Amino acid sequence: MTQTSGQVAFGSRTGRAIVAAAVLGSGLTLLDGTVVNVALRTIGEDLDASLAELQWISNGYLLTMASLILLGGSLGDRYGRRRVFVVGTIWFAAASLLCGIAPSAIVLIVARILQGIGAALLTPGSLAMIQGAFEPGSRARAIGSWSGMGSIAAAIGPFVGGALVEYVNWRWIFLINLPVAVLTVVIAQRWVPETRDPAAPPHFDVSGAVLAAVSLGGITYALIEWGGALAPWAGIVGVVTAVAFLVVERRGDHPMMRLELFADRTFSAANAMTLLVYAALGAVLFFLVLQLQTVGGYGALEAGLATLPITVCMVFLASRGGAIGQRIGPRIPMTVGPIVMGLASFLLLMAGEDVNYWVDVLPGLVVFGLGLALMVAPLTATVLAAAPDENAGIASGVNNAIARAGSLLAVAALPVAVGLGGDDYADAAVFDGAFRSATIICAVLLILGGIVSWLTIPRSFEEASVDSDGS
Repeated sequence: MTQTSGQVAFGSRTGRAIVAAAVLGSGLTLLDGTVVNVALRTIGEDLDASLAELQWISNGYLLTMASLILLGGSLGDRYGRRRVFVVGTIWFAAASLLCGIAPSAIVLIVARILQGIGAALLTPGSLAMIQGAFEPGSRARAIGSWSGMGSIAAAIGPFVGGALVEYVNWRWIFLINLPVAVLTVVIAQRWVPETRDPAAPPHFDVSGAVLAAVSLGGITYALIEWGGALAPWAGIVGVVTAVAFLVVERRGDHPMMRLELFADRTFSAANAMTLLVYAALGAVLFFLVLQLQTVGGYGALEAGLATLPITVCMVFLASRGGAIGQRIGPRIPMTVGPIVMGLASFLLLMAGEDVNYWVDVLPGLVVFGLGLALMVAPLTATVLAAAPDENAGIASGVNNAIARAGSLLAVAALPVAVGLGGDDYADAAVFDGAFRSATIICAVLLILGGIVSWLTIPRSFEEASVDSDGS
């Protein structure tokens, strides 16, 4: 059955099935986002991988996902959200299988790149299925249920990943995706109604998607392989294709990134702040998990569980952060949140050779999580308020893509910036100093993000909406 407008009630069997499929599908990508960092050191030892190859194992996934997630949303609107969601889930599962049986670091990198394509197809569909199928009065409850259960998936990720790496085999962090994907597809195909946007354009911005992927790929390669013979050429290709991407998006009839949205000062400022904050967030988690294993002597399970306080803060306090933002406006939460995260990063510098988790790590992570929980909901609300209602989906997708691109570029650039290379990730003496330098850089980025918010974000959401209306 195809529906063009929402008709499903929240408490119905179909409603429960839609939420279940959306949670399982998005949970796949959330789990992979949290467990791979935990496994990197073990993967490096098993596959004899260099630090650059470990960066690609992390970044290959982010690269294709960030580049193609907007296109994935457009494909769902045109051809059916459930259909594209199911295709993305099957693609993701097949790539996960290839990750799980990869005989070398190169094969694993290729598999991770393919996995990111599947994630770009299924991720926007998970929320779009809810938005398209539920009746208007049930959407808020359905989205809240999807968000809450998705947070649980993110919370159990480090535990599941760490346990699999430490007590079974790192390959199972990917192979476990297969039965979850099968269950997701069965539920979606059997009970989830098909929905699409009847006003969706007949053509897609394929050229924009290709240029975005080549640009991010070229710049990422230049940063990771800094000093190599091909790095300068890759950097040039990345910059040239970035300019070409902007030209195509400005002139195209149906661009995947509407550049006119950036004419709004609030929208541009919120996304600039997103780039800074999520770059630091991705790098902090990347370096901290390796620091705890290489320098602190933690096992994979301990390192995975170590970052759990951030997720717990998000699960229980993100909605409170949204309520605070609604009451006092977005400027203060979006200023104080990143600055608190920056100060917390300095606390994490205590994580060294004789690390005591309760004294040296937990306080910093709790404070970091509190800052993140204060910031996230007001940031999302500000981005949406700054865009016209008819472009809300595109605005959210742009912000999501910028957040992932920030993490991608930071994980690519910072190891080079702090002097890491080769197999330095396994050398405690070398990595400890690099961790401290990288953490200080992340703290500066976070504080800078807070300053940007204070100088540019309106005091209220009404002011942001006025700016987007041009009045």
